[in-house]
Amino acid sequence: MDISTLDRRTLLRGMGAAGGTAALAAWFPAWAQPVSAGIVRPLPTLEGTDIALRVGHHMMMIDGRKSHAIGINGTVPAPLVRLKEGTKVRLSVTNDLDEDTSIHWHGLLVPFEMDGVPGVSFPGIKPHTTFTYEFELQQSGTYWYHSHSGLQEQMGHYGPIVIDPAGVDPIQSDREHVIVLSDYSYLHPHTLYRKLKQQGGYFNYQKQTLAGLLAGRDQTLKERIEWGAMRMDPTDLSDVTGSIYSYLINGHGPADNWTGLFTAGERVRLRFVNAAAMTTFNVRIPGLKLTVVATDGLNVRPVPVDEFQIGVAETYDVIVEPEDRAYTLVAETSDRSGMGRATLAPRAGMAAEVPPLRKRAVLTMKDMGMGDMDHGASGAGDAGCTPEHAAMGHCTLGGEMNHSMRDFNVAPNVKKTPTVQMISPMPMDRTAEPALGLEDVKHKVLVYRDLMAVERNPDVRAPGREMQIHLTGNMERYMWAFDGEKLSEVKDAIPFVKDERVRVTLVNDTMMAHPIHLHGHFFELVTGHGEYAPRKHTIQVAPGGKMTFDVTMDAEGDWAFHCHLLYHMHAGMMQVVTVRPSEGEGA
Repeated sequence: MDISTLDRRTLLRGMGAAGGTAALAAWFPAWAQPVSAGIVRPLPTLEGTDIALRVGHHMMMIDGRKSHAIGINGTVPAPLVRLKEGTKVRLSVTNDLDEDTSIHWHGLLVPFEMDGVPGVSFPGIKPHTTFTYEFELQQSGTYWYHSHSGLQEQMGHYGPIVIDPAGVDPIQSDREHVIVLSDYSYLHPHTLYRKLKQQGGYFNYQKQTLAGLLAGRDQTLKERIEWGAMRMDPTDLSDVTGSIYSYLINGHGPADNWTGLFTAGERVRLRFVNAAAMTTFNVRIPGLKLTVVATDGLNVRPVPVDEFQIGVAETYDVIVEPEDRAYTLVAETSDRSGMGRATLAPRAGMAAEVPPLRKRAVLTMKDMGMGDMDHGASGAGDAGCTPEHAAMGHCTLGGEMNHSMRDFNVAPNVKKTPTVQMISPMPMDRTAEPALGLEDVKHKVLVYRDLMAVERNPDVRAPGREMQIHLTGNMERYMWAFDGEKLSEVKDAIPFVKDERVRVTLVNDTMMAHPIHLHGHFFELVTGHGEYAPRKHTIQVAPGGKMTFDVTMDAEGDWAFHCHLLYHMHAGMMQVVTVRPSEGEGA
């Protein structure tokens, strides 16, 4: 149903509720509040080869509430930086803060000293000084930029980048909108982090209840007892939730109703950037088919879908062909504790019904890295439990879970530290599976296996060696690491020789999805597409899952390699890779 103004009754009907009063409206979540006529405001844009950026404190309005942020050129998100492939650009960044700052050009192939990671590729930008980044643009597509200093990214220090091709863009459209998804809290990010350190599930208000047990929802009593004995919470899908976050689209909250305009019959390109600190979004536009045409800046063969999940720091380009009506753009959080919403419409002031939040998902034994074991089944034992699994301390042949995690075996490269709370005994390749909570929807959901490169990959050599990296964590103590070692504990960088071809397998030994980002390189997902494997720089590794990619380490220097969940990285889930010339080539 399309309307020119969105009244409360229509909004409530869209949520599956009936009626309401002004007194009750204040109790609705932000995404369900009565809205303005819509904010039709394109992102401020900077173009050219010489661009000036100023980082400073900024007051922003979110759903009518004033809040403090760190912005660039006085805006959150930072201005859209629009560049041209093949040109050389100078980006001068002035720091008006009283603390160091930085800008990392996420996904851009730049010299390592221009990559913008303090302590890795440069010292950082001191207060009240200017640093100039200078590099030639080797690519086109949708990217973004953000601070790599402290927790500034959470406060609004991020913005989108679009690099237009040097020639004709193979993806033809009549109009485009850049859609920046993010999360914002009125609490200072260091306060958020401190509360997570005190209790990993501090912000999870969606725990299972007695009423849910009696109604037959979620887990059985036996499953709850088993998970409780392991001190694991199957509803803790996101560290920071809608209980404390506002979810923004182009810097505007749900009640602001950011609106992107179009003319009926146009092919509209939507460039999605997940610039959130901690939030995975499930994106859909009810009533519109989405054709995915690019990811992480690189074109893929078109994939028609109804919904896609976008991990933190990923980008996706989609084509839509809307009719003469309004559509709600839904960015629902993966834990379903909230949503960002916006509108696509042919005229300002229009809106469409807002769908209700869907039922939140519950983790299963597969998400614990135990394959398809069903610990809710009654009987003489665990169907998937073998003597080897029992010996690892994850199950018993007698049918009861062994809840002691002290005696599990670990991979040779994993340090047995307090950061390693559990090891996945049966990690699976989950690239063909919809993400948690999207398995049973009645429409097409994008999976990584759907993605296929348009052009043959530039390097199709077989890998010369293989390596495995475990993503490890301890939710009780909020500790995160690679192979059991936090960044502060790692003595040496992960070494590579320039131009070597390596196969890397990431194994997620935790119950949370992790978006893993490698700076300075693209890699090819090993998903069965051979020379046309999709190339990405950030991938979401499912809980209890594993993901394999091939990479050519062709960029000399020191590069950050980390989980892009900001508080996970801050807690230690980051290392440095170093790429050096082979012996005989010289330094």
